[in-house]
Amino acid sequence: MNLAECYRILGLESGASFDAIKAAYRRLARRYHPDVNPGNQQAKDKFIELTEAYRFLLSTIGSPEATTQRANQRTDRENPPATSEPSGGTRITRKQPSIQFTNLSPLEQQLKANSYQQLQQMLKEQRFPRAIALVEGLAKRIPQDTEVKQWQAIAYQRWGRQLIQERQFDKARIYLKKALRTDPHNRSLWAEVERDFRYMEQLF
Repeated sequence: MNLAECYRILGLESGASFDAIKAAYRRLARRYHPDVNPGNQQAKDKFIELTEAYRFLLSTIGSPEATTQRANQRTDRENPPATSEPSGGTRITRKQPSIQFTNLSPLEQQLKANSYQQLQQMLKEQRFPRAIALVEGLAKRIPQDTEVKQWQAIAYQRWGRQLIQERQFDKARIYLKKALRTDPHNRSLWAEVERDFRYMEQLF
């Protein structure tokens, strides 16, 4: 794989800037990501090709330290400090910096940032099984990331709460307990889950 081929794969002209490379990869990765195209081998192969081209270009346009610094600066601009609370329930709180990127490669940083945005939207739209599939996949890709574990626990708790509304109590208990096992030191989460269990008892 050479430079010209990498630019072609990402749909760019030779010599494109770092920001252009990053934007192209982000756009195409969202389209071809395996989580978005389950069971589609062509999409999986395309995603792998895109990722290899992206990594190759990053390795040629600057040092890994400079690349990481630019990626963090760009992410901070795109995600200003805020606290979002999707339609009730446990919050995914964003403080400065908006997303923690400790010890993550540039590719992992990009994957995490993209997944965060998708997860927020899915929770807002109450697409809980899809949100869980997304965050479980992310947790497998970067298992050392404690923040991803927090997101995973929140997704379980939100799905458990929805199952209570649907009166699927046994299944709700499973997911609420999974939430606590996934992020056992989160006091806010424990309070939410206890509230969910009390509400479920009232419905019996």
